[in-house]
Amino acid sequence: MDTLVTTAPSSVPATLRKLYFLRFAFAAVWAALLFATADTLGPLGVTLLVIYPLFDVAAAIVDVRSAKANGGTAPALYLNIAISSLAVIGLAFAATSGIPAVLRVWGAWAIASGIVQLVAGAVRRQLGGQWPMIISGGISTVAGASFYAQAGVEDATLANLAGYAFLGGVFFLISALRLNRTRSGA
Repeated sequence: MDTLVTTAPSSVPATLRKLYFLRFAFAAVWAALLFATADTLGPLGVTLLVIYPLFDVAAAIVDVRSAKANGGTAPALYLNIAISSLAVIGLAFAATSGIPAVLRVWGAWAIASGIVQLVAGAVRRQLGGQWPMIISGGISTVAGASFYAQAGVEDATLANLAGYAFLGGVFFLISALRLNRTRSGA
């Protein structure tokens, strides 16, 4: 998720760029590992499901600290930290009930965090490189509803979560590259 920054010091885009590159790499590796285990909820799959929103919390904390260090504020990130923390707990419990329960929790998380990401990216447009985050937030919201619906399908699988995470990572990569271009052009 992005922060909601009221001021835009020059170091904020540099920090975001690094964070976005890291988020892309994490999403790519995570997606590959989840895709390999998507049909079952074994120990590796459950661990991966819990680690993803936990990583989101950690990334948001780094982003909050960066915003504060540069004199900004990050109210949207605090909301994201709360939502993703609840997702960690919800996914841990849902994993004991099966893939449909996981898809419902993941879907609810994707909807809520997607809305936060969309709003935060829109507010943060002046930093540059935020259109991919805005688009990604919108896609996350729609995908979340799709995951929730998939929970009712026979033979539900987690494979689409891997694709969702990878696509989200690509949006972070695009945003990082755009932030770099914006910074170079300034």
